[in-house]
Amino acid sequence: QVQLVESGGGLVQAGGSLRLSCAASGRTFSRYPMGWFRQAPGKEREFVAAINWSGGSTYYADSVKGRFTMSRDNDKNTVYLQMNSLKPEDTAVYYCTVVTQDGSRWSRSPSLGSWGQGTQVTVSS
Repeated sequence: QVQLVESGGGLVQAGGSLRLSCAASGRTFSRYPMGWFRQAPGKEREFVAAINWSGGSTYYADSVKGRFTMSRDNDKNTVYLQMNSLKPEDTAVYYCTVVTQDGSRWSRSPSLGSWGQGTQVTVSS
């Protein structure tokens, strides 16, 4: 599995911005599609965004489309999530992982993806 460490979370006011980073171990990182998920208190973990191996294609949940941008730098083994126009409902722990696609649904790759410790994002109103 690819080991991942998320960072960049914090406390921000509504309308503000944050940039999350996810550093991956392993030289094969560039082969895999990656995704961001989030889990709010009392809720199930949900898909946020995904990016293909090259960074040429991105996919977003409807709730973040137009506000969040996912990117990757394969030379640095890192993926990013730029979050703009943040809302209180974006408050959650954010996780990155290797993903797999089944139709329009994205999920953690059972064989390659692991959950890191996540990074907390808190948006105050």
